[in-house]
Amino acid sequence: MTGILVVLACAAALYLLVHPRVAPGIKVVTLTAPPVAGVIWLLSEVLDEPSAALAVAGVFVVVLIALNGLLGHPRLPLWTKMSVFATVPAAALAWLMVVTADDTAKDPGEDPCSMYYGGVGVSKAFPPQAYCLYESGDRHHLATGAQFVFWACFATSVLLLSLGLWQVVRDPRTFVRQFRPERSLPPR
Repeated sequence: MTGILVVLACAAALYLLVHPRVAPGIKVVTLTAPPVAGVIWLLSEVLDEPSAALAVAGVFVVVLIALNGLLGHPRLPLWTKMSVFATVPAAALAWLMVVTADDTAKDPGEDPCSMYYGGVGVSKAFPPQAYCLYESGDRHHLATGAQFVFWACFATSVLLLSLGLWQVVRDPRTFVRQFRPERSLPPR
């Protein structure tokens, strides 16, 4: 039953995304809100971190405003506007790869730090880091390539979303226009 509901939800989202009379702002909300709602639910219900869930919700509102401002920016080329839809998920995936690189959830002795390096795995959420810590205090960093990808995608996303936020601050009608359906011109 859950699978059918997921398929129906995906079909409804796809319909909204391709329908020409649906406003671009509604399309952005449809595309971005479900994964963020899942993260908020995980933080509040599963991990019992309501303050972190509230922070994620607040950041999402600011990012949503910035994203709509970016898409409404009159001078940026389309590829620049759409690249944020690639850099944000890439940054999230790279972040996940970094913070799980030490695999501390595995059985003791099976994580990469104790198996290959004889240390204890340590990971930090932000800035994302994962390393093996030895008794001597030395560190062996894990997932350095994923860290580079995270910072490159994070910087690109922040730059693009800053442009969008600046556009909304400069011209608030940009944000409002994103939630109005496109009107077709009458034939001549």
